[in-house]
Amino acid sequence: MSPTANSWNSGRSCSPSDLTGNDMTRMFVANRGEIAVRIVDACGRLGIETVLGVSAADRDTLAAHRADRVVVLGGPKSADSYLSIPTVVHAAASTGCTVVHPGYGFLSEQPAFAAACAENDLVFVGPSIEQLTALGDKLRARALAESLDVPLVQGGRADTLEEAHTLAADIGFPVLIKAAYGGGGRGMKLVEDAAELASAWQVASSEAMAAFGDGTVFVESYIRDAKHVEVQVLGDRHGNRLHLGERECSVQYRYQKVVEEAPCVALPSDIRTLLHASALRIATELNYVGLGTVEFLYDTERRQLSFLEVNPRLQVEHPVTEAVTGVDLVREQILVALGEPLSLTQDDVTVQGHAIEARITAQDPATGLMPSPGRITRWRPPVSGDVRLDSHIYEGYVFPPFYDALMGKLISFGADRGSAVAGMSRALGRFQIGGVRSNLPLLREIIRHPDFAENAVTTHWLATIVEELVHG
Repeated sequence: MSPTANSWNSGRSCSPSDLTGNDMTRMFVANRGEIAVRIVDACGRLGIETVLGVSAADRDTLAAHRADRVVVLGGPKSADSYLSIPTVVHAAASTGCTVVHPGYGFLSEQPAFAAACAENDLVFVGPSIEQLTALGDKLRARALAESLDVPLVQGGRADTLEEAHTLAADIGFPVLIKAAYGGGGRGMKLVEDAAELASAWQVASSEAMAAFGDGTVFVESYIRDAKHVEVQVLGDRHGNRLHLGERECSVQYRYQKVVEEAPCVALPSDIRTLLHASALRIATELNYVGLGTVEFLYDTERRQLSFLEVNPRLQVEHPVTEAVTGVDLVREQILVALGEPLSLTQDDVTVQGHAIEARITAQDPATGLMPSPGRITRWRPPVSGDVRLDSHIYEGYVFPPFYDALMGKLISFGADRGSAVAGMSRALGRFQIGGVRSNLPLLREIIRHPDFAENAVTTHWLATIVEELVHG
């Protein structure tokens, strides 16, 4: 698949002069939370006005205070606000915006949203409609990777339970049942043996239908001791593409990333070379434009790499890549969407030092990480030259119950992994949050655990040790 320039999702383009001119200086930010703050701040540095679309529950967020203008999209529920394509597009067009940044989550990977933007002469900050469509279908993405000889975990489509039994028997248990159009762990079930397959198949398909409107699921081999690694890629409309190194996201719980870092120091050099080359091969075949993340598993015992999927958007954990490369990814993403060529080449990208990101959430470890919304009565982040905080929280803010539990991302940077781990440990120790329960106690235990210090964790590590970390 090689979409042409004509298949781009909007006919609009602008030059650098437009950024300081009069007719291309207003962007609609269609998201909330810390990423809305990140986008509003990036636009401010580029001289772009911002209009922030918020729900009725988000009138008092930090992004709402910083944006040039705020428009209430609808009620607190996402379906009534952030996920309503007609509402978001109308709000953007009626406020004179010519560019829409979707952030991550919500509508960021929806081809229908990108198409609606194009129909209303709005530049969508993201890949083309064709690229979103191709990558949103995980079975289609698997087929693309296979056609390019990218290493792939065993698995494939199974339209009936009987076909699933046959495929799982061929692969060997355990296997994963995964949603073809899913993400975030929804529609995903681990199956240890044949007796569990029928119920897991039904539940996964039902979850996928409820969450994504399509119940198609498929079967993949489950690699128990794997590191989750991903490559940041970036492309423009002038045929330029590059990678910005890899991240490791092995510390996960219920398929949700908890701690990320860059680079992945466990990778042998030949595997790292294969990883980067495989990611670029996919991006090149798609003629990819914008930011994207190509995700893999690395089997530490067999030293094997396996393609997982491509996330065609800005990623939550992008700050660790920014920390080790010095590249402002959101700035580059915006400029590329506006038609600018990349401001750097592959030779300009160097990885220096090590960065770790910990996701701070309003979840109580003592109750199985149940959400803990409410008023923030104390918010005292650590202040240090070797840490960064991306957050929308302030004292007095009422954390709403309607969305995900992310309060912010704490990023530490050091000359090597050991110093980054030490910096994160100090920063988490100084962080004070009051009024709601947070996952700070769990994060502190993770960072100071010998397995993490020795970089011995894999994707199932936290699930096996969380009770020990929480209750001692």
